[in-house]
Amino acid sequence: MLPALLIVAGALYEYLTPRDFTGGPLFTAAPLVAAPLYSLRGTVLTGVSAVVTALAVHIRLGVVRQAESATEMATVLTAAVLAVLINVLVRRGNARLASVREIAEAAQRAVLPEPGERIGALDVAARYEAAQEDAFIGGDLYAVQESPYGVRLVVGDVRGKGMGAVAAVAVVIGAFREAAEQEATLEAVAGRLERALEREGARRDGLDAFEGFTTAVLAEIPRGEKVVRIVNRGHPPPLLLHADGTLVALDAVEPALPLGLGELGSGPDRAQEAEFPKRATLLLHTDGLSEARDERGRFYDPAAFLAGRTFPAPGALLTALADEVRRHSGGGTTDDMALLAVRRP
Repeated sequence: MLPALLIVAGALYEYLTPRDFTGGPLFTAAPLVAAPLYSLRGTVLTGVSAVVTALAVHIRLGVVRQAESATEMATVLTAAVLAVLINVLVRRGNARLASVREIAEAAQRAVLPEPGERIGALDVAARYEAAQEDAFIGGDLYAVQESPYGVRLVVGDVRGKGMGAVAAVAVVIGAFREAAEQEATLEAVAGRLERALEREGARRDGLDAFEGFTTAVLAEIPRGEKVVRIVNRGHPPPLLLHADGTLVALDAVEPALPLGLGELGSGPDRAQEAEFPKRATLLLHTDGLSEARDERGRFYDPAAFLAGRTFPAPGALLTALADEVRRHSGGGTTDDMALLAVRRP
């Protein structure tokens, strides 16, 4: 409504004030305000309305033949023409931005595709909440792969942000897809990821080549066995929610360094095993969940929210959890958050 209000205000100002006062700035502002907000047709109509209204007021006041009136009309007309040109440029820029966003979304989804709702004998759901506005992924990752050894999963968090982190995500997921299919043990899969990050780090320069690392938790659910095997490399522990609401945190028995830091002295990976009964749900997440803060700086505790609750499906669990985190943090988080839930039917 602002362009129309400016035109009305300009007409009233011209009509109600002495002749030495002019409403030209208001008439001039109307089409310029309309340019980035309206369509091309709307901008043209606003410019025409401003010119016609200014001319009508001058005719009504009998000043149309004065030099000041001619100057004001020329100024309003020039602003109307410029507004049309601005509108054309803005629309072209918006079209290019929309195209770039579509390409970026396709590229990011190719790096981090959504897993199917059913993989092997498991119900699966995944969710990604990027902290950066208009981004679909960042430095967090997840992947689910059916293999000859069962369903294998990984959730991780790459150090850093931006395109460098996205490139590392692509490296980790690519290595995981290949290793999950070929390696006989979960420990060997973790070793392949370690070597892939080392090769990636060797190609980088400066500080990132020395300090680059990824926290990750890998899980394996063998066929026909009611167990889950886990290798944790410096990542928040998975949570196992039983059908009756009982919650168990699968903490690492032997803490290990993140992927990419193996040369600093951690021993060989040792998978730990836990019971994974029917109708239980395994939740893997990044620290964007557990480190979300409220206005007082208190961390979010997913275990406190999930304990004693049941959900009809993994997707419902992730939706409820994401909504609860938003309420806790006041609408947004400062870190990416990746969630992966699998249920044994």
